[in-house]
Amino acid sequence: MKIFDYDVIIIGAGLTGERAAVAAHEDGSSVAIISLVQPRQSHSNAAQGGIQCSLDNMGEQSAGDDWKLHFDDTVRGSDWGADQDVVEQVTRAAPRLIREMEYFGCPFNRTSDGKIEQRNFGGTSVWRAAFAADFTGHALLYAIDQEVMRKGIEIFWRVQVISLILNGDRVIGCVAMDLRTGELIAFHAGSTILATGGSGKLYSESTNAIICRGDGQFLAYNTGKVPLGNMEAVQFHPTGMYPVWILLTEGCRGDGGVLRNKDHHEFMWDYASAKGNLASRDVVSRGMISEIRAGRGIEGDFGPHIWLDLTHLGRDKIISRLRDVHDIARDFAGIDVVTEMAPVKPVQHFMMGGVRIDIDCRARGVEGLYAGGECACWDMHGFNRLGGNSMLETIASGYFSGTTAAKDASGRTSGAGDLAAIHDEVKKQDEIIEELHRHDPEQNSFALHEEMAVLMTENVGIFRTGELLEAAVEQLLDIRARADRIGLTHKVRGRSLELEMALRIPYMVELALTIAQGALKRTESRGGHYREDYPARNDDEWLNRTLAYKQEGDPLPRLEYEEVVLTHLPPGDRGYGEKAPPPAKDK
Repeated sequence: MKIFDYDVIIIGAGLTGERAAVAAHEDGSSVAIISLVQPRQSHSNAAQGGIQCSLDNMGEQSAGDDWKLHFDDTVRGSDWGADQDVVEQVTRAAPRLIREMEYFGCPFNRTSDGKIEQRNFGGTSVWRAAFAADFTGHALLYAIDQEVMRKGIEIFWRVQVISLILNGDRVIGCVAMDLRTGELIAFHAGSTILATGGSGKLYSESTNAIICRGDGQFLAYNTGKVPLGNMEAVQFHPTGMYPVWILLTEGCRGDGGVLRNKDHHEFMWDYASAKGNLASRDVVSRGMISEIRAGRGIEGDFGPHIWLDLTHLGRDKIISRLRDVHDIARDFAGIDVVTEMAPVKPVQHFMMGGVRIDIDCRARGVEGLYAGGECACWDMHGFNRLGGNSMLETIASGYFSGTTAAKDASGRTSGAGDLAAIHDEVKKQDEIIEELHRHDPEQNSFALHEEMAVLMTENVGIFRTGELLEAAVEQLLDIRARADRIGLTHKVRGRSLELEMALRIPYMVELALTIAQGALKRTESRGGHYREDYPARNDDEWLNRTLAYKQEGDPLPRLEYEEVVLTHLPPGDRGYGEKAPPPAKDK
């Protein structure tokens, strides 16, 4: 058995993971990154529209912008579910972190006088999103990956981490499987950072890549010690391109695009009188589904959708600033957005919840574990994330987690029993794999995944009710029971997508249960969590964060609650002019 030893290991090679690696390396730690894919194939590459930072570069459109205004917009966007001390830390750091990415080589768009250009985004008071056309994630990821390579940081890719290794209450590394050979390998480290991205593939309709299966979340959850925060806080992006669900960036609407119903009416002003098409994502998504419910959607082969209209922007603007959108619509839908409207529908996009960490990115409940980016609940986003704040969170949490992890690992020596704990965990995981090989394929992991994902889309979506959520929990418990009877058709270890999924699916179902159960118990509406049977926000009872803990022998989580941190901005109106969505026709 191979055992690799580092001061800091990082699981995930997207923006968060690579920024953490650079930070830890600069503090003198030996660092390794473990990734399912090559770093430049990470899902960060798909982020399009921009990254929020108060540079105040856009004249009248951003006049007076500073961290305080960015802070206010973020807290209002979160529907007062965010920790305000974290929001302050990130918004204060944002201009420095973005200029640092510029130094690393990110080719941001420029104003006529050479400053970093910024565009308008939903839920913001001013034009704040710095951008590189509509491939900002791609540009940022390539820049930081170049820095990782320049520093000679080691990367293990095509490797799937399957468990964390604990010695008492300390995480001392992880067990991973080489996906080429099926060999189990161990990593021993003073600090372990989770940077695995989101869990969008819990849903059947998602903008997320196939690798976004919640690995980091269930690695922490499976310890039984680390809670997941606010898992019911799921974001649905208004403009997933119908019916392939590839994201069409919010930058489309920031640059002047509008949403239209079947009558070509620009309807979002009817639902958010102060912001219209650029209200927060939860408000816009509910407005779009309300139009569809009212019979004003456009019928298609896979159900109704809405139009995204860019035709009035002109070819030059679209090609120069929205080239990715133009090419995606052409290649995947046969549509020229210069002259035709694009079909869109709200679709799962982002998880606000995740591994609960403190302001310095240390995980709750154990020592030696850290997290950042979408797999974590820092909590910068509360119950709704503003567009562009996700890329900011990746860079910021990467910096802070890498710095903290390196500091904590400095001088840390192997504890008594570390080697025994490593061997025990490798043996345990080897036995799990061997048991899968012994089982007859009574249950197929891919079929169970599809059943779970469709259920989540239908029952735990934009509009939720107690009845739908109770049914989801009951059916998820049945799927989880059947997951114990998964077998493999192909009895091989290496290059086996079937084995990769079989190892994940029981834990993915348990993550789905944290979402459904958390949503069922939260009897209010806040941000992206909208209960039609409890349509009002209830600060008296629910100004708090859900913490979900894994229970031994019970697939349902144990739920606890903690107060959110309020520092500067007390709960109030979000300022979008939002009107309550009408009830469904069948109610």
